[in-house]
Amino acid sequence: MSTKIAFLFPGQGSQAVGMGRELAERFAVAKATFAEADEACGFALSRLCFEGPEDELRLTENTQPAILTVSVAAMRVLAEQGVTPALAAGHSLGEWSAHVAAGTLQFADAVRAVKSRGRAMQQAVPAGQGAMAAVLQLDAAQVAEACAEVARETGLTVQAANLNSPGQTVISGAVAAVEKAAALAKAKGARRTVMLPVSAPFHCALMQPAQEEVARVLDGIALGEPRIPVAANVTGGLVTTAAAARDALVRQVTGAVRWVECVQTLVGAGATVFVEVGPGKVLCGLMKQIDSTQKALNVEDAASLEKTLAELKGQS
Repeated sequence: MSTKIAFLFPGQGSQAVGMGRELAERFAVAKATFAEADEACGFALSRLCFEGPEDELRLTENTQPAILTVSVAAMRVLAEQGVTPALAAGHSLGEWSAHVAAGTLQFADAVRAVKSRGRAMQQAVPAGQGAMAAVLQLDAAQVAEACAEVARETGLTVQAANLNSPGQTVISGAVAAVEKAAALAKAKGARRTVMLPVSAPFHCALMQPAQEEVARVLDGIALGEPRIPVAANVTGGLVTTAAAARDALVRQVTGAVRWVECVQTLVGAGATVFVEVGPGKVLCGLMKQIDSTQKALNVEDAASLEKTLAELKGQS
């Protein structure tokens, strides 16, 4: 059986101080990637990744270009080792990394764009007015139902934002509506609900001002035709043209991240090995919940790189 590799790119929440440092120290191509990001951002993003401080790294407008840069550095190291994807997907912010991998976006353009995206998402809703909560072990359709009931009853925004795995759906919206919908989901049989420590209610209608800003930013960027298909968060289907990529990146700001469908689409398209490229192992964890028969590897530092290269050698 021939190996068909799909790269998965993490989103916000996977950041950690120190990320990417080892790759930059060991591999010239990774070091050059961080230098390129520093230049595109106009400040030492690399230092923020390598040394923190954590509270600054956690600011959405810094987190997004930082994770993108670590992901692209890891991807370029893999390319030097002869490992390239046939397919790609990314979780929320990660979809931008996936389009850098596909050649749809130039890296420097993507770094500047996601910095603007992060700032716009942060500013779309005043601090303290929005919230997100994870609902565990309740069917996604029932979670959506709980959100719809509360939205009708309160007139406030609350909707399913991340369909992460069959047992994990994240909801997003106005604080009171999210709290109410979480309680209702619990009453409908959810094992538990957890309010998330996020700075804004991502992937819901309250992000409309940010979506308009992302559309404006993308209008100023030349997109190429993707060299490989990328699964789109907002539809779960494959994107194969620059126009469709642009549309998907704009719509995902207010749209739900249909991660389960993205993974199923990649499996359906023939992916045999999944490699999470960038900081953390969140997507490897979700893969176990979505389809435990799939092989999921990750690359974020030298040790995980060596392990993944050895595994891939064994596959071919």
